[in-house]
Amino acid sequence: MATAGDLDITMDAASLYREEIYTDRRVGTIRALVPVDGSGATDGARDVVYVGEAQIMTQMGPLPITFEIEANSLSEAVEGYAAAAKVAVDRTVRELQDLRRQAA
Repeated sequence: MATAGDLDITMDAASLYREEIYTDRRVGTIRALVPVDGSGATDGARDVVYVGEAQIMTQMGPLPITFEIEANSLSEAVEGYAAAAKVAVDRTVRELQDLRRQAA
């Protein structure tokens, strides 16, 4: 059994991001992960990462789905949200179907 002494729980100061959350309050959410340095200032040497969030309804209730959106700006992320969500939902549905087959 692992103990706290066995775990590496040190944060990497060179890999810090600030989260900015955008939503249309209807379909989904986009998180912009803005790279920052150790003092919290924006790190222009690294790219912003856009992450979409959506939900699908299953027999067990809502299932959250998170997916990266290839984009260079928030407007590109908004434009690419639907296509990235579709890919993520399709992949999740296939994985759920595989799990059902394996359980049967």
